[in-house]
Amino acid sequence: MRLTKNQFLKAFAATIVLLAVVRAFFPSIAKPSNKEKKSENQVQDISNDVQSQPRASLQPIDGKLKKLKFFKPDGSPVKNRIISVPNYSKAFPDLNDVQLEVANKYGVKPVTDRKEAERRKTELVYVASSPYYYVDKLNNSIPYLVPRAAVLLNDIGRNFFDSLQIKGIPLHKFIVTSVLRSEADVKKLRGHNGNASENSCHRFGTTFDIAYNRYKTVQAPDGPTRRQVRNDTLKWVMSEVLNDLRLNERCYIKYEVKQGCFHITVR
Repeated sequence: MRLTKNQFLKAFAATIVLLAVVRAFFPSIAKPSNKEKKSENQVQDISNDVQSQPRASLQPIDGKLKKLKFFKPDGSPVKNRIISVPNYSKAFPDLNDVQLEVANKYGVKPVTDRKEAERRKTELVYVASSPYYYVDKLNNSIPYLVPRAAVLLNDIGRNFFDSLQIKGIPLHKFIVTSVLRSEADVKKLRGHNGNASENSCHRFGTTFDIAYNRYKTVQAPDGPTRRQVRNDTLKWVMSEVLNDLRLNERCYIKYEVKQGCFHITVR
């Protein structure tokens, strides 16, 4: 049986009146169920999370949001300029007593000699030359660090490579000149160097030295000759990398003038 237009409108109006009466006597029927509330809350939480996250193109620098630019509009890379630090001694002033405090906190009990260091590999990590850095011939130390310091050394190397690449500078490895010193190393060093500290941070496996006046060029054996880069230029880039890590409280650093190195202790 088909309804006429008038009949349909009357039936529709009656249904609306009936629903209004039901809602008036049973107001809870119009409230959302617990399941619906949970769904709405999840959606709201996701929305809040998205709004609270920084945009991918923004990164906090010195407490401010600065837009990073890696490529020009034509697709060519942006060559970021070298900034360095205004003064090496002021940027890296951390003396032995400051570094010694954290060395005692995170370091190992000093080892007698290399044989003992090899027996304590549950506490120490063997440090060899890597894709990021080169370990020099060690005359007064042995290539071991606590894991915390080994991670820091690797992070310095990776950050150094990233900085060189983004500044358009040919890749170079920095050189590690001193690592863990055993009691035998300290005794030997003090025999011909009166300034060597008997209570050196190097004894705890938390400390290493990085030369700032010489580097290793990264070059393919059969590739073209890489353009030469002044050591001062590489030193400027390294100072930027180390300054960032120090400001982020990853380490203490002393700029050693006579030894020609950055003396670094992990925090």
